[in-house]
Amino acid sequence: MGRLKDLIERQSAGTFVGRGEELESLLSVLPEDGPLVVCMHGIAGIGKSRLLEAFVREARSRGATVVRLDCRQIEPTESGLLRELGAAIGGEAGSAEQVAARLSQFGSRVVLALDTYELFRLLDTWLRQVFVPALPDNVRVILCGRDAPMAEWLSAPGWHGLFRVIRLESLPERDSMELLRRSGLSAEEARHMDCFAHGHPLALTLAASILARGGGVNLEQVAGQRVLAELSRIYVSDIQDARTKQALEAASVVRRITAPLLRAMLPGAPPQDALERLRALPFIEPGNDGLQMHDAVREAIAANLRAGDPPRYRAHRRAAYRQLTAELRSALAADLWHYTADLLYILENPVVREAFFPTGANEYAVEPARGEDRDAVMAIVEKHEGPLGARCLDKLWTHAPETFCVARDRKGSIAGLYCAFDPRAIQARAYRDDPVVRGWLDHLEEHPIPRKQRAFFLRRWLSLHEGEAPSAVQAACWLDVKRKYLELRPDLRRVYLALRDLAPYAPAALRLGFQVLAGSVGVEAEVYCTAMLDFGPASVDGWLARLVAAELGLEESGLLDSAARELAIDGRRIGLTKLEFGVMEYLTRREGEAVSRAALLANVWGQTFDGGSNVVDAVIRGLRKKLADRAARIESVQGVGYRLRGEHG
Repeated sequence: MGRLKDLIERQSAGTFVGRGEELESLLSVLPEDGPLVVCMHGIAGIGKSRLLEAFVREARSRGATVVRLDCRQIEPTESGLLRELGAAIGGEAGSAEQVAARLSQFGSRVVLALDTYELFRLLDTWLRQVFVPALPDNVRVILCGRDAPMAEWLSAPGWHGLFRVIRLESLPERDSMELLRRSGLSAEEARHMDCFAHGHPLALTLAASILARGGGVNLEQVAGQRVLAELSRIYVSDIQDARTKQALEAASVVRRITAPLLRAMLPGAPPQDALERLRALPFIEPGNDGLQMHDAVREAIAANLRAGDPPRYRAHRRAAYRQLTAELRSALAADLWHYTADLLYILENPVVREAFFPTGANEYAVEPARGEDRDAVMAIVEKHEGPLGARCLDKLWTHAPETFCVARDRKGSIAGLYCAFDPRAIQARAYRDDPVVRGWLDHLEEHPIPRKQRAFFLRRWLSLHEGEAPSAVQAACWLDVKRKYLELRPDLRRVYLALRDLAPYAPAALRLGFQVLAGSVGVEAEVYCTAMLDFGPASVDGWLARLVAAELGLEESGLLDSAARELAIDGRRIGLTKLEFGVMEYLTRREGEAVSRAALLANVWGQTFDGGSNVVDAVIRGLRKKLADRAARIESVQGVGYRLRGEHG
């Protein structure tokens, strides 16, 4: 076993060339006087992960312990990172302090490396302010991703000289020639190839693989920024084996590649065979939760399939959606993030995808407000709110300052804020006199949610110059709000928000499922519109599943229109009572599963309901009557409760 491992490592090391200066910069974290954190960044395919692999080999050979995590597989929340770290290092890891205690036992130098760090934007502030400062002095951190670091890593007090940035550029000609030579190209072929690949490692690898297979590369068509997309297209078109090509195109529409997903998307192909064919490709690597295709190649292949064969592209996405939602029903809490990320990848709605996986740099860092921020926060509030609105927010600050977060610009100045909270988590005196919050509490009393589920009040967001209007500050705040969504699930049921002018947000908000609540709320001379998003019993993941289903034209169970709260049968619309909708929605989310009466009582009526279970039977009778000739879709399960059968089940 040891010799095979050594052989694999030598093979991997043999394809790594150049980057000597960059590797030395990474290794600078090992000496005592080196930086505490190094951020390595560069465009897709430039060789970040390969350089990180070379660093790991060298650091371990020098006696360091390296804990390497792939952010693609970690929920971007505090609990998500701590959970993954706990699995990697063993022992208790429920807090940053417990992680620190465990890492302090691993020798004089421990390096924590976070790869694909661009996916961790939601957690960047917590890492900088809380997690990294809590680590013991034997630990160093490497952040590896596409994006340059947030400016606060360089400008925040105390970080001077402790943070280093490495930007990866294309390989110089000498190293490009060496990489191509090791791939089997002649000197003439290598020179010709590098003329259009411009030292981009992934482009060089793809081109060399195409030539090694005997494929032809039209150099006149492969140039500039489209080099990866064009090489990916050529790579796929030159594959002669139909099964491999089918597997590759199907794999391009999903975030991770697993045997069950391949079985769903390619029902006529053996999934294990397809998985092995993909594993052999040069741009696919194994991960903890499935195979991973390089992002740049995956995006290019998916775009080509979408443009060239839209029906097949849509069919693959539909099949993947059905498989993922089926798996999601029985997923453990620790695995929820994998399915959240999978659904987000299938979803093409840019409003939602950008909210969780932002692209491009953001000039504002959002973080919890500090005591000394009060004057700046209230100056923004008083600039844009009326006297009573300002007093309400001031009272929230006085009694619950933890409900405020601020957006800081690159100079550290406060450019905006938002105030949000779970009303159960703070003292009632903080919001008792607030007309907006009182309206939301009244709505919750009239339309209660189960006791174990939670509501989240987004009371206000404001930027210094634009107020509540769309802006870069507002976008940064909303990004941080999405982190809170993830932290609160699977218990998060509803989000409430207030706006003076709904118009700029209405089109996107309605697409996301927000409902404008009846009436407006007056706060002295100011009038607010309030809106509510009900995620449903399955919380954030159920909401995402509905968005994907709507985008793919898949009506839930062929029966329920959740947005309209109606049955949709053969073109007819049938209204539902509140309890009928709750029961039908709960059964729909668990289609094919036996659901107990107790589960329906707890999740639809709420845990405080003390009536008998016969009320469930009464609602089921009403639903069956409205379903008419589809009544048999709701089956009785003896000794348990009920089950909603699939359309063809």
